[in-house]
Amino acid sequence: MTFRDAVPEYAEFIFKLRTDASRSKYISRTEGGLRSQINWLENYQASQGQAYFVIFFDDQAIGTVRLYDAIGDSFCWGSWVLVESAPYHAAIESALIVYSYALIFLGFNNAHFDVRKGNIKVSQFHERFGARIIGEDNDSYYYEINQERINESLHKYKKFLEHSLIVSDS
Repeated sequence: MTFRDAVPEYAEFIFKLRTDASRSKYISRTEGGLRSQINWLENYQASQGQAYFVIFFDDQAIGTVRLYDAIGDSFCWGSWVLVESAPYHAAIESALIVYSYALIFLGFNNAHFDVRKGNIKVSQFHERFGARIIGEDNDSYYYEINQERINESLHKYKKFLEHSLIVSDS
C-alpha cells in the first residue's frame, strides 16, 4: 500500500469517491462539481498544517485519508474513504500507516477525530484500535487515542504492515 499526496491530477478519483452515495454517507458533503474539487486540491497544495493522501494498492487508487487540525501533540484524521472493492486489509493497513507516519515522521503522540453516529462499523474499528469516546453531539462521537494505545495497535496488527514505512518526495 502506498500513500500519494493528493494533487489535482487525482481530482476525478477523489470527486467520484466523495460523491458515491454508498461511500460518502458519513463524510462532509462535497459541494460543486469536479472543478470545485480541483480548486480545493490546488488550495490544499498551497496550504500548511495538513496532509491529504490518495491511498494506492497495486498501483490502483483505492481511497483517501487526511491528517489535519493539530492541537499540541495530537492530530486529527479523517476524510478516510475506501472504494467498495478495496482489499479486506486496506482499512487496517491504512490506519497503521496513518499512525506510524504521524508518530514517527511528524512527532505526534495522540490523535483525535470524530465519527458520525450512524457509522457503527467505523466506530467499532477505532474502538478495537484503542480509541475512546470523549464526547458527543447530535451527529457525532468524538474520540481520542493516546500513544500507548496507538503503539499497542501497531504491535497487535504489525502483520498487516509488510514493509517499513518510507516517506519519499517521489
